[in-house]
Amino acid sequence: MPQKILAGRATDPQLRGDLVQVKVDQVILSRAPSRALAEAIATGMKKTPVEVAVAYDGTCVADASSLADIDEGSPHSVSPEFPTYNIPIARPGIGFPAPVHLERFAAPARLALTDDPRLATVGGIGMLSLVVSPSQLGQALATGSAWLRPPRSVQIHLSGRVRPFVCARDVALELLRRNLDEVVRRIEGEHHAPVILEFAGPSARLLSVGDRAVLCGIAPQVGAAAALFVSDEKTEVFLRDQRRSKAHRALVPDPGAPCEEVVSIDLGTVDPLLMDEEGVVRPVRDLAGKPVAQVVLGGDSGVTLRDMLAAALLLKSKRVPSRLDLLVAPPSRQVLEVLAQSGALVDLVATGARIVEPDRRVVTSEIYPPPPGGLSLRTADPEPRIAGTPSFVVASAETLAYAVATGAVGDPRSFKRPVRVTVPRALPTDDVLILRDKKGEQVSTKKPPPAPAAVPWKGPLTLDVLAGVPKGNGRAAVGARGRKAPAPAEAAAPAAQAAPAADEKAQEAPAEGKAAGGVALVLSTLDEVRAVAERATDLSSVRAVVAPFVPSTAVSAFASEGIATFLVGAEALGSIKEQKSVELPAPAQWGDRVAAVFGSERVEVAWLATGMERSWTHAGTVRQPPGASKPARS
Repeated sequence: MPQKILAGRATDPQLRGDLVQVKVDQVILSRAPSRALAEAIATGMKKTPVEVAVAYDGTCVADASSLADIDEGSPHSVSPEFPTYNIPIARPGIGFPAPVHLERFAAPARLALTDDPRLATVGGIGMLSLVVSPSQLGQALATGSAWLRPPRSVQIHLSGRVRPFVCARDVALELLRRNLDEVVRRIEGEHHAPVILEFAGPSARLLSVGDRAVLCGIAPQVGAAAALFVSDEKTEVFLRDQRRSKAHRALVPDPGAPCEEVVSIDLGTVDPLLMDEEGVVRPVRDLAGKPVAQVVLGGDSGVTLRDMLAAALLLKSKRVPSRLDLLVAPPSRQVLEVLAQSGALVDLVATGARIVEPDRRVVTSEIYPPPPGGLSLRTADPEPRIAGTPSFVVASAETLAYAVATGAVGDPRSFKRPVRVTVPRALPTDDVLILRDKKGEQVSTKKPPPAPAAVPWKGPLTLDVLAGVPKGNGRAAVGARGRKAPAPAEAAAPAAQAAPAADEKAQEAPAEGKAAGGVALVLSTLDEVRAVAERATDLSSVRAVVAPFVPSTAVSAFASEGIATFLVGAEALGSIKEQKSVELPAPAQWGDRVAAVFGSERVEVAWLATGMERSWTHAGTVRQPPGASKPARS
């Protein structure tokens, strides 16, 4: 199915070559909207030609820091001038980007590019959503097309029916327990291509679009580029309920379509599961009886409207235990209105719930973090698990309801009987919080943000070695893209963000940041790679990433930021982490293998970039100059 979507939009329908040029239907801006807009303007964009482009402003709880971000033109802010470029703004309070986009904009058999891995959930409606860097998004906004690696597919065959008190969240956790990440990693290593999960089988067609979205949300956690369901009668009904029937298109795989591997799962064998604080998926009974201090019901993934209604029914006439804090974060404004109209919101409030705004920092635990020494249960997928980040337990909405009812972890099947939930067909679809340009009324007098200057590779380079991921949210990183250039004395700022074990090494970074050298990050796990990829635009002193596994989408995103990505064997990680610096030869001497010198040790590393990605790395940007010829649109 992903090949069908791309082939219909590619200049080469056969998808030959390392990268292919494809037409983009939608651009979803969430993590660094202003940076993407700056890149598009630098390319010469006046108005974007893509079918749908939306910028999500996820800062609902305004504070001095967020207001300063807007005033300084932070890459993460959303300024009022977006609608003048044909890019509507989803204002704070509309909900989390992933569920809102699924309801209001996502369309089957289309291609979307985004900077937010959590948008993988829109695959539940049959839309292919790929994560790229803000600079690649800028090119897509300006030209309506992008260069992408042709993907490979892994089919997940679903059969059987889920039992009472087993939700889509439990099925998603079961897939993680089946070591799907190892399958993705092996196929990536064989083909050097993005891997996309395709859900198929008789039971796939029985799932609601909401349940499908929950299953698609696991793609980033296993290293897959995206996940995709068919577009069928269930999809058409969902779009009809959203008053968007015209957006429907059928999408099914061709008979006998090849895939790299098939993973089968019988839904009838799935039990209530949870992911513990260490990231290990276990049966709920393994933690039964453990006291719970915080429950966060909702968020941007792992929960559907049906799950929210079921939790409210299970908690009706219950009371929150004295030592437990129940927070309810409705995924979208639509879900909040349905909860209110049905009386479920009143039931939750009567239970003792606190309704919190859909601020992006809720899912990252920057606000409402897990209480120290207490257990936090949540429905949303976790951020990449790295040292120093808050950890919590992930479980289904019904498992959370049991924890609220009893004050401890337990199997939701201990409730007397399952609840009957009726999801209303008449859904509120008022887009009052979508800000669009109306004949110039929203034109801003503020100047557009400047695009960051590219820093190319010009010759041999010596980089400081930093093991692990820099601490913090990265927004104070040296030379953060989209902000004013730091003074030389400020350029040692990455040291303040280095992991504890590498603080001393980070402080030895060259005072001139990228221009005088920079940092090579040595990463051990997929979560570390994901964390760095999501913050690549902030970590401007990073020039290279060395790891035993880097997904193809991350390689492309790093290349577009001028960051070289190298593959190294796991056995060599221990020794190179101990080195203080690495010497890389001039780019002209780079091939598929590069001779790097870590300290006094010579190590052959594989350069993972391919085709145009190599020229992006050398140039330090994917940006095309204004006036460059635009690709033909299919």
